[in-house]
Amino acid sequence: MLIRIEVGMLETNCYIYSDDDTKEGIVIDPGDDVSKVLDTINSNDIKVKYIVLTHGHWDHIGAVDRVKVHSNSEVLIHGLDADCLKDSTKSLAYMFGINSPTITADRFLNDGDEITVGNTAFKVIHTPGHTPGGICLLSKDILFSGDTLFQGTIGRTDLPGGDHKTLIEYIKSKLLVLDDNISVYPGHGNKTTIGKEKTGFEKW
Repeated sequence: MLIRIEVGMLETNCYIYSDDDTKEGIVIDPGDDVSKVLDTINSNDIKVKYIVLTHGHWDHIGAVDRVKVHSNSEVLIHGLDADCLKDSTKSLAYMFGINSPTITADRFLNDGDEITVGNTAFKVIHTPGHTPGGICLLSKDILFSGDTLFQGTIGRTDLPGGDHKTLIEYIKSKLLVLDDNISVYPGHGNKTTIGKEKTGFEKW
C-alpha cells in the first residue's frame, strides 16, 4: 500500500508505504500535519518501522519527532544532512521563522544501503546537489526522489549546500540509467516516470 499526503505550507509530499503481507511500513518525509500522518497510519493499521528522510530541509522533517514518538519507529537520514535535525539554520527553518524539531537520527544512511520492511526492500541512492545528504529510495518499479527530481524539473541548487553541477551528474548517472517504466514519486508535485524525465533533460 502506498499513500501520499500533502503536508505543510509548501505542500510537501509525505509518503506512507506498507508491505501488503506484514503491514510493516515506512513514513517518508513527514514534514508537517502530524495528526493527518498519524490518522493515516492508524486507520490503515500500519506498523511503522522507519521514518526515512530524503534530506534535511525543514519542510520534510517538521513532524518527524512527533511521528517517531507515536509510532515508536527509527529515524533514518544520510549523515551529511544529519545536522539539519538539530540546527534550524541548516534545515532552513529559520528563513520562515519556524522552529524545526531537535532530534537525533537512529541510523545514518549511505549509498547502496538497503531498508527492509516486511518483504519489501528499498535501496538507498545518494543523490547530492539539492543538499549534500540528499537520497532517493528505489524498490522494484518505484522511486521516491525527494527534492532531487520532479515532474519536468529538478531540485533547487541555489540554497545553502546546493550544487547544480553535482545534482545534474548524479541524476544522470544514478537515476536516468534506471528503467524507463519506473514510477517517480517526488517530494513535491505529481508523480512521473524515469522515461518521461529522460526526454528534454538536457535543458537542465
